Amino acid sequence: MRAIFVLIKCEMGRAYAVAREMADGIEELSEMHSVSGRYDLLGKFYLEQDRDIGLFVVETVQSVQGVQDTYTIQTFNAFSGPG
Repeated sequence: MRAIFVLIKCEMGRAYAVAREMADGIEELSEMHSVSGRYDLLGKFYLEQDRDIGLFVVETVQSVQGVQDTYTIQTFNAFSGPG
């Protein structure tokens, strides 16, 4: 499995509805956070190694009603601190 992070810009007033719909309907979603700045949400998704990231984002994330724009970050390694 590999993690990708997707920043999501929503239509005005739709961020919480979008977050709920993704939490309920996208099994690859690990975490969803509301964030400040140019985007409204940050989602962490785990995909199989051979899964096409672009296709997943277009067909699964961008197809949710209320999503206006996305910015995808592909990860390579995960690091953690003590404790």
